[in-house]
Amino acid sequence: MAQYAVLIYADDSAHDPHASPEQSAQQTATADAHADQLASAGSMLLAYALTPREMATSLRAGSVSDGPFIEAKEVVAGFYILEAPDLDTALAIAGTNPVLSAGGGVEVRPVHSGGLVQP
Repeated sequence: MAQYAVLIYADDSAHDPHASPEQSAQQTATADAHADQLASAGSMLLAYALTPREMATSLRAGSVSDGPFIEAKEVVAGFYILEAPDLDTALAIAGTNPVLSAGGGVEVRPVHSGGLVQP
């Protein structure tokens, strides 16, 4: 089966590094429930949540700067890898992401190659 990367775009990450465990659980409950559904269905292979944009460091040839690589209203807040028989199915699955109803978006891209790297 083919694999698809789903990049989650939002105003920022829901993972506030200064929040208490209880606050963090409240902030991510909807996304966590969605991830649990996809994992239970066998569609989600792996997922990563990113920290807020303020914690990013960007590199360009000859320079290092604080913040995201590109200044934009939305940033990549996380990503996951789906396994689906075709792009239409991957789009249907990605279309259930709760970030869409919260004003964010997702980008679905076929994975060309790769996998976990073993040392």
